[in-house]
Amino acid sequence: MELISSLLPPQLTAAWAVSLIILSFFTSAFNATFGIGGGIVILTVLLQILPASIVIPLHGLVQLGSNTGRAWNMRSSICIAILRWFALGALLGVLVASLVFVSLPTRWLTITLGLFILWSIWAPRFSVASIPDKGFFGIGAIATFLSMFVGATGPMVAAFWNQQRLGGKEGQVATHGAVMAVTHGLKCIAFGFIGFAFSEWVFFLLAMVSVGYAGTLAGRRLLSRLNEDTFRIGFKAVMTLLAIRLIWQGIQS
Repeated sequence: MELISSLLPPQLTAAWAVSLIILSFFTSAFNATFGIGGGIVILTVLLQILPASIVIPLHGLVQLGSNTGRAWNMRSSICIAILRWFALGALLGVLVASLVFVSLPTRWLTITLGLFILWSIWAPRFSVASIPDKGFFGIGAIATFLSMFVGATGPMVAAFWNQQRLGGKEGQVATHGAVMAVTHGLKCIAFGFIGFAFSEWVFFLLAMVSVGYAGTLAGRRLLSRLNEDTFRIGFKAVMTLLAIRLIWQGIQS
């Protein structure tokens, strides 16, 4: 553990680092199977350990690795037209958000994250019959703007997918991975310009991304035997408790 500790910043213990690296495998596997959900888990657990101002950039880089791996492995199923318009909107969103983020107090950032996690878990899903390709410019701008403050906007973006239009589940999962890779990639660049010291976290981040990619490859085989309904009930219960704890921490700070 001493060797691991020497490679980590002082804010993170070796025990927590190892636990999070292992968790990255399972959350990436979950994402590879169901398309979304893993990012919320990583975000929520990180927020129990580190300040929100550190978590959002770290989470972005971890999710960049996870989503890029998924998109690359399923690249033939990506809807390029949607990806193109989403990416253009994402560029606008990150430029605006980077001007606002530096002035947002940590207390309100923490509370906002807690509320967003509750919304992403419990908000009713709506169906979208048809959105023109150009409509994803606005979706990309809004999703990327919000991602700078709440981290995991994957569930929000997923609400706009039409599985039939994307050619089934493969197309939906692949396109979702691609657009979220764009969102998190632009977000990481923005945080670098703002001044976040990614270099202090390089060992931890490389381990998280590498293990997460292994989880992506193993995802379907690993989770195929789980009872999906039971798993989702437990997932919602745990995430709800953690989100409530996060909101309480923000109120008390």
